[in-house]
Amino acid sequence: MKLDRKVAIITGAAAGIGEASARLFAREGARLVLVDLEKEPLEKLTSELEALSRVVLDIAGDISAPSVCESVIDRTMARFGRLDVLFNNAGIVLSGTLVECTEEDWQKTMDVNLKSMYLLCRGAVPVMGAHGGGSIINMSSVAGPTGVANRGAYSVSKAGVLGLTKSLAMDFIKEGIRVNCICPGTVDTPSLRKRIANSPDPKEAHKAFLARQPMGRLGLPEEIAALALFLASDDSKYMTGQAILVDGGMKL
Repeated sequence: MKLDRKVAIITGAAAGIGEASARLFAREGARLVLVDLEKEPLEKLTSELEALSRVVLDIAGDISAPSVCESVIDRTMARFGRLDVLFNNAGIVLSGTLVECTEEDWQKTMDVNLKSMYLLCRGAVPVMGAHGGGSIINMSSVAGPTGVANRGAYSVSKAGVLGLTKSLAMDFIKEGIRVNCICPGTVDTPSLRKRIANSPDPKEAHKAFLARQPMGRLGLPEEIAALALFLASDDSKYMTGQAILVDGGMKL
């Protein structure tokens, strides 16, 4: 198993890419710390994995809060005594240009999509380094390296994830800590379905999302999870500081 006995934190773990990654990491032998804002689905997922004899610690909370991030690292160390993988997957998508974006929406986007990663990485790096290294995976987006129309604050936050990833990779390579980020295109998640359902014309919104995908379909959470597993495992031990597009050709 690729993650046998490795300890992995996954944020945004209760649905979509986070859930698919949790299930895949569990099958590959990881001991999991699952973090999500939504307590009920998080507990349901934890129960399912524990029924399969997987070792899981679940933590419900808002990872944009410093106290929650500190608690995640502290509870991980108290339970397992080490940390090998941090998958910063949690994020939000607010539509609109920067001109339309309110200061409140700007701050919320930066807090969830970027500040939370800084807080968790700040706590994870020392404990990873103390045990010989580890892998940090940050969730960016095609909006990070290239920008996406009508996603002003979101695009800025995801570009920030690229900068965070490269900065950490350069600073902590000698400690054996690898840091990479994933840049997905449009993925069929509960979050996307909710945004489509809440649009003025859901049918047209769905068609518009499909129209920008050269492969003619949306990505699957399991496809992104497979890349996360590669980055978490020793299969990618010669990689760091990379931003990997997995977008179905969206940005060819």
